[in-house]
Amino acid sequence: MGDGQSIPGSSALLDAFALTGKVALVTGSGRGLGWGMARFAAQAGAHVVLNGRDEAALRARAEELRSESLAASVAAFDVTDADAIAAGVRATVERCGHIDILVNNAGIQNRKPFHTYTPEEWRRIVGTHLDGAFLVTRAVVPHMLARRSGRIIMIGSIAGERVRGTITAYAAAKGALAALVRALAVELGPHGITCNGIAPGFFATDFTRTLQEDAAFNRYISERVPLGRWGRPEELGPAVVYLASSAGAFVNGHILTIDGGLVAAA
Repeated sequence: MGDGQSIPGSSALLDAFALTGKVALVTGSGRGLGWGMARFAAQAGAHVVLNGRDEAALRARAEELRSESLAASVAAFDVTDADAIAAGVRATVERCGHIDILVNNAGIQNRKPFHTYTPEEWRRIVGTHLDGAFLVTRAVVPHMLARRSGRIIMIGSIAGERVRGTITAYAAAKGALAALVRALAVELGPHGITCNGIAPGFFATDFTRTLQEDAAFNRYISERVPLGRWGRPEELGPAVVYLASSAGAFVNGHILTIDGGLVAAA
């Protein structure tokens, strides 16, 4: 307000969305959507644990956050390696005391016709997206159960609902993640743990660089997305904070689509 007065109730409003004192593990957070979500969670007050396979890159990101007086640390492991996950989660709990928020974001892509996938290529995509979420969640849930509190957020995709060609393995994995969200919401809800998902549309990151460089696909974005543009990584951050904060305490088993209106326009 221009006269220097505070907005009535603003303190309670900010408290509802604050993540102060919370520890958030975000997989695949060295760049792209994961980095955008992790940075926003840190700005909301969380101690963010950055995850990926490149420890040096993660440490540089963590230092970037600390230079802004934000809390961050690193847990470098491959989300398909059960032993490495167990060690990373254990070390995080020993260092931070607990894990309040888990964002399963790690993922890969391999665009090619369905009949040309090898079994190994198929398993690698499904293994990273679906098995990775299973393995990391399985490692974190016991700590949440012990505290009877926790927030799990799965990063799915509109590909689980609106599919384009040459991404069958990715679409299958993301569709399965949506089912996993609902199953965990029902099973873990009685223990004070919520599970929700976010289904992003097309966002401008390294993950979609090939599409961004395709003139025809850019025309598709401008013509078919009602907002007429690509999403920005930082635009997922507020949704993560909402679902992880007390403001979203009664949201459970929901998939929040963030796509500029693309699915609605189908």
